[in-house]
Amino acid sequence: MKIWTSEHVFDHPWETVTTAAMQKYPNPMNPSVVGVDVLDRHVDPGGKLHSHRLLSTEWGIPSIVKSISFTNLVSVDERLVYKPHPHEPDKTILTQEAIISVKGLSLSSYLEGLMANTISSNANKGREALEWVINRLNAEIEEFTASARGTMRNSMAAAAFVEK
Repeated sequence: MKIWTSEHVFDHPWETVTTAAMQKYPNPMNPSVVGVDVLDRHVDPGGKLHSHRLLSTEWGIPSIVKSISFTNLVSVDERLVYKPHPHEPDKTILTQEAIISVKGLSLSSYLEGLMANTISSNANKGREALEWVINRLNAEIEEFTASARGTMRNSMAAAAFVEK
């Protein structure tokens, strides 16, 4: 078993980061993620949101190993925790942890190490993807605001024309 951990600070408030996290897939940084299923989502008595999601992925696996099922041999449990920064309200701390287990294969610890390196690389892509989603959401908000302003101006102009 190998444990991988990471911490990252986003320059965005918690509300923005968590909204983006729930809309993270699909994105161009993680094309191998083809689906997300929410298995469980609840708020605990302390007010914390827990979301247990299953990501469906498509990996480019060499043809020689495609017939082998790794379902019972490889296990990766990943946990992501988003918390408001304790001293800077416009920032969010992401703590990630992955527990990797490879069973029943020789060189298990070597394979776990390779998987930890892959998870680390993918975590960087995941953070880039979250920034991409945040930028997309901010653009949608700006577009909506501009559209609403235009609608209000047109309504006000029409009302002024009617009054004359």
